[in-house]
Amino acid sequence: MERKSAKNQLSKNPKAFSPRAFSLKAFFNSESVAGHVCAAPFMLGFVAFFVVPMITSLYYSFCNYNIVSPPVWVGLKNFADIFKDPVFYKSLQVTFSFAIASVPMKLLFALAVALILIKGTRLTAFYRAVYYLPSILGSSVAVAILWKRMFSVDGLVNRVLGLRIAWIGDTRTALWVLIILAVWQFGSSMLIFLSSMKQIPSELYEAARVDGAGSVRAFFRITLPMLTPTIFFNLVMQFINGLLVFAQGQIISDGKPMNSTMFYVLHMYQQSFRFGKVGMAAAMGWILLIVVAALTFILFKTRKRWVYDY
Repeated sequence: MERKSAKNQLSKNPKAFSPRAFSLKAFFNSESVAGHVCAAPFMLGFVAFFVVPMITSLYYSFCNYNIVSPPVWVGLKNFADIFKDPVFYKSLQVTFSFAIASVPMKLLFALAVALILIKGTRLTAFYRAVYYLPSILGSSVAVAILWKRMFSVDGLVNRVLGLRIAWIGDTRTALWVLIILAVWQFGSSMLIFLSSMKQIPSELYEAARVDGAGSVRAFFRITLPMLTPTIFFNLVMQFINGLLVFAQGQIISDGKPMNSTMFYVLHMYQQSFRFGKVGMAAAMGWILLIVVAALTFILFKTRKRWVYDY
């Protein structure tokens, strides 16, 4: 009966059992082809929205281009003009000051809150969501406008403190307004610290209690060393984000007063869209890429000295 049914199927559709049809079916059902098909959307998006723009910006960095007219090759002129620009050095100073001040404070706040939330209660999930919310909203336009309003002369901060200070209009305090906003967005680092602390074996704390170690000593002898890989990860990611800050400076202060909040990316944006120097902005982007890569390399070189791998 099985032979007859096979013959009937072969007589009805002789191509179904042909070697070519079988090989094509096996080809499309193979794991490698299925993997390539699933990865194709990402690869196309990566090439279209990452590789091609990078190559284009590299070309524009050697051109005089203002979006309206065709690009004209000028060689290294854009890079020479950048290093002659005093605002370029000011933006580097402001950006590094922002990153150096905001990143350690953000990580300290994140670690402190994670230590509080590690003790589970019924409202722990709610507290995690509340503390993580600023990380989602902090870079939004609405929060930036709200922050600007809070620190205005007649804003909430001055009313609470009983002062009348132009926080954003003073060169001594304008950058600190943006640093406080950045520190307020510690939620993502806090969640990473919290998940890492849960991975620390409880046997280590039990052995420490048996030896008479208190909570403070256990933190410095067990928790902190075991968290060094997570601290390193958060440090690298947050420092890179600190160097790429843009939205807060553009919306709240627009680089003012007297370029005291002129971040590097903000300066690059203004060169491109305000002054029409797209080629110069592209060259600044490549300089930033080199700076970020060099600093990341230095951080990874110091990793062996203080990161405990277990």
